[in-house]
Amino acid sequence: MFEGFEWKMVQLQESSVFVRHGGEGPPVVLLHGHPRTSATWHRVAPRLVERGFTVVCPDLRGYGRSRGPAPTADHSGHSKRAVAQDVVAVMSSLGHDRFMLAGHDRGGSVALRLVLDHPEAVSRVALIDCLPLSEHLSRITAKFATQWWHWFFFAQPDVPERVINADPDSWYHGDPESMGQENHDEWRAATRNPDVVRAMLEDYRAGLTVDRRDEETDRAAGKRIECPALALWSLRDDLEDLYGDPLKIWADWAPGIRGHGIDSGHHMAEQAPEVLATALGDFFSG
Repeated sequence: MFEGFEWKMVQLQESSVFVRHGGEGPPVVLLHGHPRTSATWHRVAPRLVERGFTVVCPDLRGYGRSRGPAPTADHSGHSKRAVAQDVVAVMSSLGHDRFMLAGHDRGGSVALRLVLDHPEAVSRVALIDCLPLSEHLSRITAKFATQWWHWFFFAQPDVPERVINADPDSWYHGDPESMGQENHDEWRAATRNPDVVRAMLEDYRAGLTVDRRDEETDRAAGKRIECPALALWSLRDDLEDLYGDPLKIWADWAPGIRGHGIDSGHHMAEQAPEVLATALGDFFSG
């Protein structure tokens, strides 16, 4: 994976962030979702390098090989604000104070927070298979609670750790053929680490509490995404089924946002990498 890329561990004040980076040209950051690592981009990142970009793929705080602080009662150490600050600091350490950004799933929530908190750092943002967390939570229905029940299970204290760590291979389903063997092996090692599992749960606990409050505060203050924005979603996932056209929701956060669905399941970086890389490359070249 990632032939020609370099990797390093960036030590920050309260976290250590594992990052892969390669290529030459305008910098692009790719943020993975749950429960993946930066390896999920192994079929997309090289294609973007071929398009003339510098590509940076970090493991989010607590995921993969990145580590954050011990969990706290308010979950702030694993908030999207804290993780977004990690990304800004990592990019600065690599010599990039302004960059383009794409986030998938939970990485999309980090991307939203980053562009709201650090608008000077982001020139373009792509939001993949995600909506603002507060938009999900303001639209809770029995259907949502049934299909996305894991959000509320993960929020329970202690129980999900015991359940998941008892048999992580059964909880997290990964296919080495569709993921790629090396990506699968890296992901499997991460999900079998109780510290990683705890951090991933803290990500969701923060989402229901501090992250929601941060988004609602920004919304009340009229903060919006000011840079060009792209929304992409998987046609074989359930975002459209739950909400209809995602662009109608995103338009309140990013006037002028454009986007479309892609024929893929949820993990489109692995399942539809060529189409996704083309969409991102075209957008970032605009």
